[in-house]
Amino acid sequence: MFVVFILVVCGILTFLGWFIASLLGAINAPLSSISPIAVIAFVIGVAIILEIGRTLRRSLTPIGDLMEASGRVADGDYSIRVRERGPREMRSLTRSFNAMTERLQSNEELRRNMLADVTHELRTPLTVIQGSLEGMLDGVYPLDRDRVESILNETRLLSRVIDDLRTLALSESGALKLQKESTDLGDLINQTVAAFQSQANTAGIALTTEIAAPQTIEVDPQRIREVLENLIANALRYTPRDGSVRIKCEPTNQQVSVSISDTGQGIAAENLPHIFDRFYRGSDSRGTGLGLAIAKSLVTAHGGEISARSELGQGTTITFTLPIKNVSP
Repeated sequence: MFVVFILVVCGILTFLGWFIASLLGAINAPLSSISPIAVIAFVIGVAIILEIGRTLRRSLTPIGDLMEASGRVADGDYSIRVRERGPREMRSLTRSFNAMTERLQSNEELRRNMLADVTHELRTPLTVIQGSLEGMLDGVYPLDRDRVESILNETRLLSRVIDDLRTLALSESGALKLQKESTDLGDLINQTVAAFQSQANTAGIALTTEIAAPQTIEVDPQRIREVLENLIANALRYTPRDGSVRIKCEPTNQQVSVSISDTGQGIAAENLPHIFDRFYRGSDSRGTGLGLAIAKSLVTAHGGEISARSELGQGTTITFTLPIKNVSP
């Protein structure tokens, strides 16, 4: 389109050059000898050039706006937006630019929020550790087994947060290496549930499984176990005494579906779309805000999907699917 436009302009300019040269050559001739058609052609040519100039001005103005806005984005100002004007193509380009800056601004806000959240999550156990050690050195706290054990628990929490952050970073960057092997998913679920059985019994919660059929698929068992641990721990955390948590596994449409259902307090509708976001925590959340984000990233790394269904007072069901491929006979 631009090439055609240039060719048309060049043709008009060539014609006008020829016409003006002819006009100058006939300047000594009588006025009556100048053809009316030539005069009309000259006027039309000038009008076309004026229209071309107006079109160029309409096109170049939004380009200037975009160039100025691009400079501000390069300087780190992602709040800039450009007014849509000019030809249809320029409006479309401006719309795309505004969408890009909006995403950049959103990502920058997420980055800043994540940095603040990471700082908070790391500072809390470090503060407890530092305070306990200083208290023991100053004689405020006794140097006994209970105090040392409390410090050890804080170091474990700190280590867990760091491991979670590392897993999340590797997964989101695509650098997470999965060690896939043929795994009986039903056995993996039963083993993981067994590790939580004592905790469930102490809390007075019925923890049960429902495995539809043996499902041997190619997954990284350690990573899928991590997904299960995060989801089961979450379900137990928010389920009251005499409640229940059920883990169900069944094949469906070339996939294996695993659901973890609890009879807990449920999740508010406004919070539900955000529960898989990093560091997102509702007003009553007691975790770090990383567990569900990690579960989602690990399921996605296996080519699966994860979703949540919940109503206040009706409990929550988290379901994730894994593709059935390279199935062992």
